[in-house]
Amino acid sequence: MNYRHAFHAGNFADVLKHAVLLGLIEALQAKPAPLCYLDTHAGSGRYLLGGEEARKTGEAAGGVLRLAAAHALPPPLQRYLDQVRALNAGDALDVYPGSPLLAAQALRADDRAVLCELHPEEAASLRALFRDDKRVHVHQRDGYAALKALLPPAEKRGLVLIDPPFEAQEDEFRAIEAALADAWKRWPGGVYAVWYPIKLRRHVLPFHRWLAASGMKNVWVAELLVHPDNTALRLNGAGMAIVNAPWQFERRLAAILPALARLLAPDGGQQRLERLTGERA
Repeated sequence: MNYRHAFHAGNFADVLKHAVLLGLIEALQAKPAPLCYLDTHAGSGRYLLGGEEARKTGEAAGGVLRLAAAHALPPPLQRYLDQVRALNAGDALDVYPGSPLLAAQALRADDRAVLCELHPEEAASLRALFRDDKRVHVHQRDGYAALKALLPPAEKRGLVLIDPPFEAQEDEFRAIEAALADAWKRWPGGVYAVWYPIKLRRHVLPFHRWLAASGMKNVWVAELLVHPDNTALRLNGAGMAIVNAPWQFERRLAAILPALARLLAPDGGQQRLERLTGERA
């Protein structure tokens, strides 16, 4: 699976990921101390929904565009949608922000963002996008390796988003496990959010078992399925695994998951929220 993001910008998986991401930043900002946001696979930062890649798949129609047409959204989803709309003129959604741009919108003046992207063209796009924002630092490097060099951050509090393209398919989970285990040892107080695709359930279960046995604290998984997870021929769902989830963050997840399943999978979606470890893992 080569998850080139320009083809999938604004799809259901993005809606889940970005709604959770903004919720985590908001929860961390309940305290006044500055925070650091680190993105291991940042991409180019912004995408055109009318661009050639996005038009080939049309996946935004079943994601952010469907959400934009809905009414009476739960507050966390409405805040996410407002952030997307803020980057667009008028009612049309032509620009979809990647995680770096959404996070930068939400960060305070004394917060900081560290964006890692290995691909030269996408790293150059990131630098151009944030050239006037001194809070944002772009590194053209492997995001997994960057965790060893950049953690813990000077702020001592914050969030790491691990959102790889899953080019290695099942092996990507093993790469995540190795990187996350090392990062957590270096910075056990950080919040870690891992995005993952769901094609077949059996591919995901070993990762969940590893998390449950990892010794990490307060680990939750939130998943959204728009198709049954019994075929490897398509992206059936997506999940977010959260390590050191902020206090009562599961309540935010419980507020958005049913709405996402109802709105983005009208033919019968599924949602799942499960705690894998507690405060004393």
